[in-house]
Amino acid sequence: MRERRAFQNARRAREFEAFVAGAAGRLLHAATLLTAEPPNANPRARRLLTLALAHTYASWDRLRGEDPYDRARQQLAVRFARAAWHQYGALGRSRPAPSPSGSGSGSGSGSVAVLARLTPQERLVLVLRMYEGVAEEQTAALLGLPVERVRAICARAMTTLLHPPRGPAPTMAKVVPS
Repeated sequence: MRERRAFQNARRAREFEAFVAGAAGRLLHAATLLTAEPPNANPRARRLLTLALAHTYASWDRLRGEDPYDRARQQLAVRFARAAWHQYGALGRSRPAPSPSGSGSGSGSGSVAVLARLTPQERLVLVLRMYEGVAEEQTAALLGLPVERVRAICARAMTTLLHPPRGPAPTMAKVVPS
């Protein structure tokens, strides 16, 4: 009995290692986009990914034909939403100020500064819909929102990204009548 259990645990570990080897890079990139951290300094994204993968590993035997990538992505989204809820009071109520570390040199730092302008909810919907290719219905079910709301959030996020707010209007010089 012990040998059988040891064999099953070894098989489970090998399967999970193969899954992580193939999916960890894409999941880490998604987590980095969600947290709006620079790709070379992303401790929150790495922690988010580690927790999501730990949960996926814990439920590995119960997947039964379910896609482990979908489960890991779902855990990533749920954990990000929960963390954003605790950090900002409500998911999407305030826009975090972009950190000055995101404007440095490095690959992808420009996209980080752009994503930092979005609320956490907008980032979550945008990453799920545009980067991960999740359907509106699935995104709505995952977040517990109506499909129309997901569509509106995605449209607002895309508008913010494509048409960034301008700086303050130039002041007009006062003309004094002579």
